Amino acid sequence: MLDPALAHVRTMWDQDGASRHLGIELLEVSYDAHDRLGRARTRMPVTDTMVNGHQITHGGYIFTFADSTFALACNAGGELTVAAGCDIDFVRSAALGDVLLAEGVERARYGRNGITDVTVTRESDGELIAHFRGRSRALKPRPSA
Repeated sequence: MLDPALAHVRTMWDQDGASRHLGIELLEVSYDAHDRLGRARTRMPVTDTMVNGHQITHGGYIFTFADSTFALACNAGGELTVAAGCDIDFVRSAALGDVLLAEGVERARYGRNGITDVTVTRESDGELIAHFRGRSRALKPRPSA
């Protein structure tokens, strides 16, 4: 069950058509008010439309999966936060039928900036598929009209 204090994240997630289209499932999102850091866990099955000409999961889908998890973690604190940059390292390939898990953990918040790490693993054996590091930026609230 989602903490009612994180309803803003649920609203953001419910409006995320790209993640929904890929079948990404939100497993957990949390926010540590003491440390001011968010966390998120997600799940995504690899379907036939995600496999490239080498018969492995296209890196763009793994990136999008990690990016969606990053968004959940860095928005858990309630500020409208977007990506300022990111890097991904592909460690192993995933294949049709694999189910991927992602865990995003905010490592630091400084001013309006943050750093979030996302690990993508294969559910069946825990193998590391990719590591994503995102840099976030909280936007200033827009003045009301």
